[in-house]
Amino acid sequence: MTRRFLLRTTIAILAASACATAIPASAQDKKSDPGKKATLLGQFGDWGAYKASPDGKTVCFALSKPTSAVTDPPGRNRDPAYAFVSTRPAENVKNEVSIIVGYPQKDGVDASAIIDGTAKFVMYTEKDGAWVKNAAEESQMVDAMRKGSQLVIQSVSTHDTKTTDTYSLKGISAALDKVAAECK
Repeated sequence: MTRRFLLRTTIAILAASACATAIPASAQDKKSDPGKKATLLGQFGDWGAYKASPDGKTVCFALSKPTSAVTDPPGRNRDPAYAFVSTRPAENVKNEVSIIVGYPQKDGVDASAIIDGTAKFVMYTEKDGAWVKNAAEESQMVDAMRKGSQLVIQSVSTHDTKTTDTYSLKGISAALDKVAAECK
């Protein structure tokens, strides 16, 4: 679990830095090195395809931000949330789904992923991340995401805040196709 968390953290940092390229340079952190960030391969609807080489190993991923985020109780602050589908050829990992929720999640409480209200997947949580609990279902989830229009992630924070993040799936198929072409 720790190795997976560290890899996800690396991807999250790369993704956040890649998303920062849309922010004017004057507003970005002056300490960041653009040469070490993820490269945008293309924007496809609500999903971007990215490529990076942390520690010299190629990583490609499709990334999206929620189109809506609701907390209960309302108005709770948290870090940005992201949905990822990552490919790491050096580790023989293809289409690993992960979510950054934006706050530490409650220990022992799984998150849920629901695609178009019908396809449901349990996600185990660690710190602010979530992954498909049953690895054998990961390809089924990616297939459902490719065919679907909406992904809803529900989770619970360490402070019992319930969060529902909704992601548009518009463009995910094209983004995943670009990732597959770049990361063989």
